[in-house]
Amino acid sequence: MVGPGRPQFVLFGSSVVQQCFNDGGWGAILADLYDRKADIVLRGYSGWNSRCALQVLHQIFPKEAADQPSLVIVYFGGNDSIQPHPSGLGAHVPLPEYVENMKKIALHLKSLSDKTRLIFLTSPPVNEDLIRQHFGNLHDNQARTNEYCHIYAEALVDLCKQLDIKVINLCTAIQQREDWATTCLTDGIHFTAEGSKIVVKEILKILKKAEWEPSLYWMSMPTEFAEDSPYYMVHPDGKTTMNSSKVVSRWKLEWTRNGISSKL
Repeated sequence: MVGPGRPQFVLFGSSVVQQCFNDGGWGAILADLYDRKADIVLRGYSGWNSRCALQVLHQIFPKEAADQPSLVIVYFGGNDSIQPHPSGLGAHVPLPEYVENMKKIALHLKSLSDKTRLIFLTSPPVNEDLIRQHFGNLHDNQARTNEYCHIYAEALVDLCKQLDIKVINLCTAIQQREDWATTCLTDGIHFTAEGSKIVVKEILKILKKAEWEPSLYWMSMPTEFAEDSPYYMVHPDGKTTMNSSKVVSRWKLEWTRNGISSKL
């Protein structure tokens, strides 16, 4: 492990998480916003459902670890909501079991430390026509539908309310944009850069409003090694140096003003 130790934000989920460091992805945006403030740790596993997550939960998040994450963002549900395959194989998880699995995941993560904060993400909507264009008949016997994405999303929202966990209903957030079906999804399932910006906007909204101590909002967190130095570029006055660690780029400032950046 490299030092010094920074707060760790762990992104835990299926392909929506695994792919989030793609160009313009929501994980990449968070990593940029939190540079020199927190380490964004990726634990994404394409194809996984909540059953898969439970099987390795204690390996990924061991209770005995000396350092525990400051924040865990969890996404499972899109694969769980797939319609059951006639063979009995596949990713589908019945709704009651899905809710119970997510509860077990939540309780384990809450037990890691008093300072470990959680944000759960629901399944986003899907563009069923776009899925057919990209995957052909692959999903015919294990279809993804908007109807079931919403059902599983609402069930997760209800669970998080019961457990007092922050939750983002991605079905609702994404569909607030009128052209979401054609601009927010690459293949009908995964996020474009435009879709990712909505995810980041919702995450930042929670982090800014949450009454967590210490704050995990990027503008409120200290910058690592931010002390002045005689080795920085010299100021035009010729008498001082310019501390570049305190400079916030224009595109980052857009997130503070508008909650969403137009540059991506």
